[in-house]
Amino acid sequence: MRPAPGKDSVHGKASRKLDAETVYHRIQNGILERRLLPGAKLAEERLVEATGVSRMKIREVLARLAHEQVVTLIPNRGAYVAQPTMQEAREMFETRRLIEPPLIAKLCRQARPADIAALRVHLDQELSARQCDDLRGVIRLSGEFHVRLVDMVATGIQARVVRELTSLTCLIITLYDKPDAPACRQSEHVALVDMIEAREAERASNLMLEHLNHIEQGLDLDGHLAGTPDLKNIFLP
Repeated sequence: MRPAPGKDSVHGKASRKLDAETVYHRIQNGILERRLLPGAKLAEERLVEATGVSRMKIREVLARLAHEQVVTLIPNRGAYVAQPTMQEAREMFETRRLIEPPLIAKLCRQARPADIAALRVHLDQELSARQCDDLRGVIRLSGEFHVRLVDMVATGIQARVVRELTSLTCLIITLYDKPDAPACRQSEHVALVDMIEAREAERASNLMLEHLNHIEQGLDLDGHLAGTPDLKNIFLP
């Protein structure tokens, strides 16, 4: 009997093959949405089955994520979602405080009307997710807000670093924050966009600093360990 359309075959192979770049972004989103928790094992064979991507390409994706420090590769054991320590968390926030406030000040000076409009749309999406109690959506959109800000004024190294730090922040929040209390305050996101539109560079820079401090101050030491992730669900369209 043939498997139903859209379902996995009896051999467990994915019915719709993805490309490696899509797999990379789906894993990142899985982390941002807390569907892949710190310590979760990313078994190569399960990733191959869930995505249809070759083992070689899966290894390349995992190596890329390991370079970004969101995945840990352990010889003879495999790949795991990273579990940052509190010291690493402090260093990560120190780095973000050095990078993001001056970049948002730069955005205040360079923002176009189209940029402001795009940020307002994003804020509406955040609000909608909160009103629907969509925790995964709130977490993902909150992280993407910071990435969007930087993408509007930076390319290359700065943009890549902020993307990597955003993924690390989500892991840190997952380990050390209360699971039902998203760290990013939407009211501060709204205020930041208002300041960008008003070209208030100094105020926006100071608020971004406070915003990052508030996220760090919301952390505690009551981390929780990961269960087995549903990889097939993560790679559904």
